[in-house]
This record gives sequence, C-alpha cells and structure tokens, in this order.
Amino acid sequence: MRRTASLATVGSAACFAVVLLAGCGSPAAAPAASATSATTPSATSSAMPTTTPTAASQSPASTAPASAAPAGWKSFTTGDGMLTFDYPEKWTINDAAPGANGAAVDVLTDYGKTIASLRTGVVTGAQCTEKMPFMQYDTAPVPALAQNGTAPRFVYEARTDRAASDPAKATMFAYGLTSEPEPTGTEACPMTHFFNWPPSGATFGGVYDPFDTTPGGPMHVDSPEAYKDTTEYQWAKQMIMSLRPAGK
Repeated sequence: MRRTASLATVGSAACFAVVLLAGCGSPAAAPAASATSATTPSATSSAMPTTTPTAASQSPASTAPASAAPAGWKSFTTGDGMLTFDYPEKWTINDAAPGANGAAVDVLTDYGKTIASLRTGVVTGAQCTEKMPFMQYDTAPVPALAQNGTAPRFVYEARTDRAASDPAKATMFAYGLTSEPEPTGTEACPMTHFFNWPPSGATFGGVYDPFDTTPGGPMHVDSPEAYKDTTEYQWAKQMIMSLRPAGK
C-alpha cells in the first residue's frame, strides 16, 4: 500500500516534511527550511513514558467544522496567493518564502513557541512497511480544502515505536491535516500529516511535547488529554482548520 511520507519534527529551523518514525520510507523531496533561528523540542523526545496509545475507536471523534474566527484574530495569505488562514492577534507569522512558489510559513505564539508550520509544494512518495500502536485524541473534517470531492481532516494523534530503547522517547504526539483514511483497529502506519493540494501535497501542523517548558506556555500539561483542554491547543486547532483557498 502506498503512503505519503510521515510527519516531521516541527522545528522552526528545520523543514517540516521528513520521516518521523522508522518503517516509513523517505520522502521524494522536501520543502525549503524556515529562516528562523529558534528551535523547538524534537518530536522524538515528545513522549509520555506512562502513555500507551490504543485504538482510535476508544477516543470519540469530533465532526464539528471550524467556527468563525474569534474577534481580534488576523488573517494571513501565503506569498503565492493560494491559501489563507486565521490566527490569534498576539501570535506572529514567520514567512520564509514571501512571494515564492509554494509556502514555508511558521506560526509562533506570543511566548515564542512554534505552534505550527505550513508547507506547500511537498512531494511525497513512501511505503508503510510496518504498523505500530496508536491513539487518536481528536479529528474533524476540513471541507474547505476538499480535492476531487474528498476533504482532508484535522487530527491529533500518537504513535508508539516498540523498538525504541528509551521508553520515554517511544511515543510521539502530533496534530495537523491529513488526507489519509482514519485508521481502525489497534495499529496504524506512521503518522502522515500531509494533505492533497496542488501541485502535489501540503502540510500544516505541529507537535505536542509533554516535557515542553516554554515560559508563558500552558502550565502542568503532562498528558495529551490534558493538552487538548488548553487554550493553546484549541487555538492551534481552530487556526489549522481555518486553512482555505485564498478569497474564500
């Protein structure tokens, strides 16, 4: 079965589309790196040592569409004029490719954390060579980005690498847009947070790090379930789900 390349570690100094877990082939090409110099924790270290993901069917899915942007939010349109999304007033945009073909955009919170990265023109081509335990915490369709009658979905999920030597680094948590079918059962291929978008594909998402201590960030967030209830996550989800063709 063919799969797109899996989600990248979201570091503002690193490109977003690279392989997250072993067992899924390398992407055919990757987008340009962001220009910011700040760094964020690696997704490989974003693990809950006490969490063992299980089947998505045990976590109810949200099907509500994204709501209108709250008062005071701003809108950003990519330099190629193709996509627009809304974001909180105090958050900032780092556009590494203004006016270029494709987008390379990072969104930072008011306390300097890279909360999500948007890349377009992503070329992928990888195979799912193994499956692993997974958990899905949240999912919702994004109809505005539908291609050929099929809409991608926002998803917040995790994968556990059973071969990891350090249990504290075995589980990876991430959120973003994907065109992959919703997995079933108890195991799934590595995370593939890419969605279909001309001319090839795109990605818009970030990672949850239970060990993150960014000053000003959510306090005492030590589980993926608790993070889901934070304003940071809820705003990130609404921002990502607001992505739409420019002018709509």
